[in-house]
Amino acid sequence: MSRFIYNGKNIYYTELGDGRPLLLLHGNTASSNMFGGVEEQFAANHRVVLLDFLGHGRSDRLERFPADLWYDEAMQVIALMRERQYESVDIIGSSGGALVAVNAALEAPALVGKIIADSFEGERALPAFTENMKEERERSKHDPGAVMFYKAMQGADWESVVDNDTDAVIRHSRELGIFFHKPLCAMQADVLLTGSLEDEFVTALEQDFFRKTYGELLSKIGHGSMHLFEHGGHPAMLSNQAEFVRLSEEFLSTGI
Repeated sequence: MSRFIYNGKNIYYTELGDGRPLLLLHGNTASSNMFGGVEEQFAANHRVVLLDFLGHGRSDRLERFPADLWYDEAMQVIALMRERQYESVDIIGSSGGALVAVNAALEAPALVGKIIADSFEGERALPAFTENMKEERERSKHDPGAVMFYKAMQGADWESVVDNDTDAVIRHSRELGIFFHKPLCAMQADVLLTGSLEDEFVTALEQDFFRKTYGELLSKIGHGSMHLFEHGGHPAMLSNQAEFVRLSEEFLSTGI
């Protein structure tokens, strides 16, 4: 187990495998534990780097998450890349981790080679996701499956982590709205956007949400591609694990 200091707090990270660094970034209410089973597959060809964002997993807790959560987490990623003196890093971010990956690539283009952004809502917060979030998260605390997930990700204090995240997501939607500080046209990294057509978080909004949203993002970026899995839930990288790993390896080694 390794740690580095960011703004006076300890951030947990670990590395496995050899080769070009590949960061795997977890989503909201999750931790690096979500990649169990996937990390070993990627470690066959890469130096896989996992971290728990501040307030999550084995990293130090925060009294309150910042409203600009995904930007601050990108700053944590950049701090780790500089701490480890990585010259060029590829990144896979899923759900909220996808927002972090895009932010990191925009803010530190010299450090990032390729990114895969999986199962995320686009450039702006969607009111449909946040309007009823507090009530939905409260209900999830009584769902055995959700509680099992939270405990596996965060440990005994899972409820306070979930509440902290909920508060940050709602404040971001009300105070900021947009996820990225720099325009997408500034993106230099090669980009692959992935998602599932059956993702339960977006199909309720629009059946073809990812195709439309990702198409608009790629138009602004000016390069890149998307791959949408016909089946599977949220996130696509776990619900389509074998195919996702194969697709990712193809993209990371040769591009698509």
